[in-house]
Amino acid sequence: MWINEQVRLINDGYFKPLMLSYIYIYKEASEPNVRSTMTTHFSYPPKELQEELKAIAKAIVAPGKGILAADESNGTMGKRFKIVDDTGKPFVELLKERNLIPGIKVDKGVKELFGSEKESTTQGLDDLDVRCAQYKKDGCQFAKWRSVLKIQKNTPSYQAIMENANVLARYASICQANGIVPIVEPEILCDGDHDLERCQKVTETVLAAVYKALNDHHVYLEGTLLKPNMVTSGQSCSNKAGPEAVAHATIEAFSRTIPPAVPGIVFLSGGLSEENASLNINAMNKHTGISRPWRLSFSFGRALQASALRAWQGKDANVKEGQDAFLKRALINGLSTMGKYEGDPNVDPAAVSSLFVANHAY
Repeated sequence: MWINEQVRLINDGYFKPLMLSYIYIYKEASEPNVRSTMTTHFSYPPKELQEELKAIAKAIVAPGKGILAADESNGTMGKRFKIVDDTGKPFVELLKERNLIPGIKVDKGVKELFGSEKESTTQGLDDLDVRCAQYKKDGCQFAKWRSVLKIQKNTPSYQAIMENANVLARYASICQANGIVPIVEPEILCDGDHDLERCQKVTETVLAAVYKALNDHHVYLEGTLLKPNMVTSGQSCSNKAGPEAVAHATIEAFSRTIPPAVPGIVFLSGGLSEENASLNINAMNKHTGISRPWRLSFSFGRALQASALRAWQGKDANVKEGQDAFLKRALINGLSTMGKYEGDPNVDPAAVSSLFVANHAY
């Protein structure tokens, strides 16, 4: 009776503007399995590419290994990749000969996310496929893309979390299509006076959204790495959490959100001192009681370079001192990835100095 009445009204011309929508709805209802089948039809990268991506990711987070994050501008890094030694050998080839895996930062920086409380999104997707194809030819094996979120009274907002999660997922899928392992970096800044619990809850919320987006975009998780913040108290918080508390809160948050298919996590230092960053990772790798199916390593910029730069001071006469300082921090962080760093009783005062920069951007 109801359907007949609808047909009569359509024939009389009442619903002609809506006829296409009506017919589509009727067809969808009459074929209930069509849409549900289509939503589960997708492809991961070819098997050979999966194995390549997985092997690269595992090599980066091998025991004792980590990443020096020399996050210069695209122009500066492009020039460095073109550098050759005095025999004419490209710089990237020199790295490979020393079993070093070269990678590149591919985002083009953060921009304001309008309609939010001064939150941000990250740009650079438009030509990323073309750039990744060239980076792979140039020898890069992994890439990094940084999104930035802030903890304030009303942030991070749902809008900012969803926007950045989807941007990270699109970046990751483009990288994998070009044979490059994507390092996914949803950084939650340590700026603010929030406590450890607030940081943990925000971290869990953000990571849940990121991995939902990665799955929605059919990213091959075994061929990815995550570069997150550690769960810490805010920079202005009066009650600073120590390494054991940071380790517990961080691993607990990760166990609730990060799939075990992800081979490894390479932490950013987030403005911590060199020594504190190392002690936190060491504590995580010694932590018991919560399963840790991923390798826990580091991707440090400031926390690997600060002592070396202080020792070097840009002077040719200090090159050896700078190299020694860098090697010392690299070895310490290598030990921390295995839970074998017990601290340095003679630690350089410079290594315990905070490297915090407000609203850090690069």
